[in-house]
Amino acid sequence: MTLIVEREAPPFKEDETGAIRVGQSRVLLELVIRAFQDGASPESIVSSYSTLSLSDVYLTIGYYLRHKEAIEAYLERRDRLAESVRKKLAEIQPDISLIRSRLLAIKNGGRRAISFQLSAFSKGPIAES
Repeated sequence: MTLIVEREAPPFKEDETGAIRVGQSRVLLELVIRAFQDGASPESIVSSYSTLSLSDVYLTIGYYLRHKEAIEAYLERRDRLAESVRKKLAEIQPDISLIRSRLLAIKNGGRRAISFQLSAFSKGPIAES
């Protein structure tokens, strides 16, 4: 058997937003690399993202290890983009804590009304006028 030595391209594809996806999946490059940086094995990454193949994860990690500066620059750009999106959302969305407190007030008010109705019913029939 003859071993064929060939170069394999990284299993990346860039989507319409400029994000890099791994293999034939929609999993972002940054998710795979951050998981690896956090100590996850390729096998555990594949178990977390079932649409990834083990060979694509190994190729991705190998590419990252050989091209760390380029991948780190890409990750930094993606982090900056994510932060700018968070800021824009914070500017246009109302304060979530206000919404939460209003919903809790409605929920608690609704419980009180149900509780009142049940307690009135348990004291006997309500006389009709």
